[in-house]
Amino acid sequence: MSDVRDREKPQVADSEKVPEQLAASVVPVEGTVEAGHIVPSPEDAELQREADVIPDGGREAWLVVLGSSLALFVSAGMVNAYGAFQSYYESTLLPSSSSSSISLIGSLQVFFLFFVGTLTGRMFDAYGTSVMLPVGSVISVFALMMVSLAQKDHAYQVFLSHGVLFGIGISLLYNPSVAVLGHWFKRRRALAIGIATGGSASGGVIMPILLGQLIPRVGFPWAVRIIAFVVMGCLVVSCLTVRTRLPLSGHFTWRTAIDFGGWKDPRYTLATIAAFLLFYAFFIPYFYIQIYANFQGVAPGISDYLVAILNAMNVPARILPAIFADRYGTLTVFVPVAAVCSVLLLGLWLPSRNSASIIAFAALYGLFSGGFSSLLPTYIASISPRESLGARLGSVYMVVAVATLVGTPTGGALLKEVDQKHFNALIIFAGVLTTAGTVVLAIAGIVHSAKLRRLFIRRGSSSRQTEGAADRL
Repeated sequence: MSDVRDREKPQVADSEKVPEQLAASVVPVEGTVEAGHIVPSPEDAELQREADVIPDGGREAWLVVLGSSLALFVSAGMVNAYGAFQSYYESTLLPSSSSSSISLIGSLQVFFLFFVGTLTGRMFDAYGTSVMLPVGSVISVFALMMVSLAQKDHAYQVFLSHGVLFGIGISLLYNPSVAVLGHWFKRRRALAIGIATGGSASGGVIMPILLGQLIPRVGFPWAVRIIAFVVMGCLVVSCLTVRTRLPLSGHFTWRTAIDFGGWKDPRYTLATIAAFLLFYAFFIPYFYIQIYANFQGVAPGISDYLVAILNAMNVPARILPAIFADRYGTLTVFVPVAAVCSVLLLGLWLPSRNSASIIAFAALYGLFSGGFSSLLPTYIASISPRESLGARLGSVYMVVAVATLVGTPTGGALLKEVDQKHFNALIIFAGVLTTAGTVVLAIAGIVHSAKLRRLFIRRGSSSRQTEGAADRL
């Protein structure tokens, strides 16, 4: 039988014999066992070769980026736009509720966005985006329709629809929309993630303006419904364009929802600790910059647009750092960006007392802090196995969820009174946390870099040899 096969096979060069011999030695479909190892069939080997070749561009890949951008425009973008909703809730819809209770609705959105990512990451590894994106789209649109039906001073209705239900819906959109980019990009992954996450910053600029323009014309209920239709249109495009490319496990268990194996990698552990510290302070300027501007006597026509300025500067902040990260390495860009944010908090916001300095801080902080959202998943993707990328992203986002949930309330506890002393405490708190996160990121960079590890080991051994020689003398 083997002689027949040999006569039928065409002659090939020596460099091509291994694939041919492999193809001839296996049974199609399931393969054979040789020396205790399963030898894949030619079809399986070809699929594996295709999976290993990352397109890094092309029509299909950039359509995925478009769909991911629209999904993030809806999910994280609506979270960034919550300030506009809170203003209306406090003044008109829920006047009997406290400001802290109303702000909890927005905090819940952020919490669900990241915390449920713990499960959606593993679900993405198992089933891809074909189920989660449509389900998340339906829940998100339905939640906004329910918000439009909320009655005056019925806080529980807004809490359940806008806080819980909408938060769960967007959590099914966010993590898969970021993780799927790892299927299509490798060398240009940071750029792709930067462009996609730029959609969330755009949503934070457009949605508040849209809501503010619609409420006086059609009223709050129809303004929210129009936004819901816009959301639905964006998500329809996302469902049609976002798809996975690599093989999926097709297996999901609650026990494996969190990838505990990632914590064995010191780079992953350090990046997670840094993410907790950075995102603990990340939203403090977004929540309190307008209050600070009003306290300093900034004109309402300027202070009302400070949050929009922060979000607008986030758009280039998601893309520009990503371009440099693709070329020079993620941590090479991430560490300086975080360091600049520390300097801006302690060196610019802390002493600012007039419109010019406050506007400058808002623009610069938005420009540099926006890189956090794109550089963090990019780095996690670069150090994670392909088959567990979604789960590891989800585990990091679980930690980030806790940080964002308690970060701004902690800031509120420090700002017991609206005066300079308590604002200084708030700003210093944010600056110290950001500085600590920067230091942990730098340590992760040392662990990640083989050259730096060898340099520190060499220096450590040299110092020990010097001390030993001194002891002998």
